Amino acid sequence: MTQPPPPPPPQQPPPGGGFGPPPQNQPPQPGYGYPPAAPQPTPQPPQPPQAPAGYGYPGQPPGPYGQPGPYPQQPGPYGQPGYGQPPGYGYPHPAMPLQPQPGPPGQPGGGKPKAKPAVIVAAAVVAIALIIGGGVWYSSANGDGKKDDTAGSSGGTGGPDDGNGGITAGKEKAPADPTSKVLFQVPAPEVKNGGTVVVAGSWLTDKAYVKSGIAEINGYDRDKGSKLWKIPLPGPVCQAGRHVTDDDLTAILYQPAMPTKADPSHGCSQLALLDLDEGKKLWTRTVKAGDRLISFDNVTISGDTVAVGSTSGGAAFDVSGKPLWSPKPKDSCYDAGYGGGEKLVAVRKCGSYEQRQLHIQTIDPKSGKVISEYKMTQGIEYASIVSTDPLVVAADVGDSAGDGSGISDFFSIDNKTGRLRTRIAAPGEQFAARCEGITRIEYCNQLAVGNDRLYIPTEEHDGDGKYSRTNEIVAFDLATGKQTGQRADAGDGYRISPLRMDGGNLIAYKRPPYDKGGQIVSIDGGSFEQTKLLENPSTSAVRRVETGMSPEYSELLFADGHLFMSRVYASKRSSGVTEKQYLSVGFGTS
Repeated sequence: MTQPPPPPPPQQPPPGGGFGPPPQNQPPQPGYGYPPAAPQPTPQPPQPPQAPAGYGYPGQPPGPYGQPGPYPQQPGPYGQPGYGQPPGYGYPHPAMPLQPQPGPPGQPGGGKPKAKPAVIVAAAVVAIALIIGGGVWYSSANGDGKKDDTAGSSGGTGGPDDGNGGITAGKEKAPADPTSKVLFQVPAPEVKNGGTVVVAGSWLTDKAYVKSGIAEINGYDRDKGSKLWKIPLPGPVCQAGRHVTDDDLTAILYQPAMPTKADPSHGCSQLALLDLDEGKKLWTRTVKAGDRLISFDNVTISGDTVAVGSTSGGAAFDVSGKPLWSPKPKDSCYDAGYGGGEKLVAVRKCGSYEQRQLHIQTIDPKSGKVISEYKMTQGIEYASIVSTDPLVVAADVGDSAGDGSGISDFFSIDNKTGRLRTRIAAPGEQFAARCEGITRIEYCNQLAVGNDRLYIPTEEHDGDGKYSRTNEIVAFDLATGKQTGQRADAGDGYRISPLRMDGGNLIAYKRPPYDKGGQIVSIDGGSFEQTKLLENPSTSAVRRVETGMSPEYSELLFADGHLFMSRVYASKRSSGVTEKQYLSVGFGTS
């Protein structure tokens, strides 16, 4: 089956404003507490830079053989699909050079994130009647005649119950002094032939901070930024897995060659498994449909299984490189993509365009057999896997979101039976999380799931100070769909976004106002009290770099008192721009 043709690069930012990249060569805007000299008219949304589809650009990919499909094009949540965002999502922003700064002593907390949780989503919806879909429970999925009971009903990324109301302690501890310093900055690579190239993918292990470059993956010392190793690739990265195995393996999709003007895309046909500790590419695999290579749209890992999805269907390999399953030529449905982590969940598409039905299937990662299935209402074209355990799916029902978020509702599903637990409406004028479910099935941000709850930020609103703006994080119960009453305030002039769970606690980033540095806080899963784990310098040079990497359009990782912020696109420097641009910046407490 073919797929919609690639849409043109966006000419306008997402509707509603507030989520585009920061304007070039300008200080932070009033929306984050910056006080203008006098009241100003409502600023126009910034114009995102164009990026030609194909030159390493993860726009709506071509058909399974690199050819456009016959269906009408569907714009993504940000004007077109990409690694969660369009150009501008982490688009290199001119910034003044930073100098590593001394910081006071402190004691960072421990803990190694073994998987980078998917986080983004969110909403906009008219009042829609609750649609209860049917659940199907498949038994004997493990092949031993016993019921496959691998699905959990609660807990999520919050960890096991420790007897304290189900809320476990987190690993991240507050240092004696949360004041951070700039540890290092990685210069942005420049695209020699122009255009925009994907540099998506960042991971954090005990040994290294790992970041994609142009047709390469680099490992850096977490404190010094010195390069530890490099994995060269023949072409740009297309997609990067968001999960890491216990022994620090992850997967990427990449092009087999560098794009050229004559041939701007070679398709995302190459699947590779990376060892992030040793800095090695362990193997590369491809999958064919007939005599042509399949160009895959997304990649994930669950346990020892690497799974990839596309409009030609899904495939999977063991971490040893052994094939587990591949697309079936005569199959009338296809696995568009997978969510990984604790469990493996497929988004399976059946039916023709505008008559689509999505099947959300919890599957055995070894055999691919279906454990349970939830059938979404016919006509929903796209869905994102927010979490696999507990299972939470986001979708734009009836294209009603309307705010560029791609989400109108969240669906809490029982992994074991496939039954809908509850449905949560998330109106776009109220909530700010985002998902990109057109082809990036697992890419959501500004959202987290744990303690059998969904944590999402509200849209920003007027703060207490003049010209200031702020917002909050609220929690929804995944069993009832109701808000729990818990609320974490960003503070006047700040904007708060969930990053990930830490045991039963929530780690969040606070984007700063014009005169402060950003913060990382731990929010207690029970009391919702906040503990400051890190606060960045407030100098103008540092703030300029930091606010150029917003949580909406960049990759943020935090662990052990270290915060790493990075972009996902590299581009040729604009004419006349002399200020240094950065791919990544690392902050840390002493």
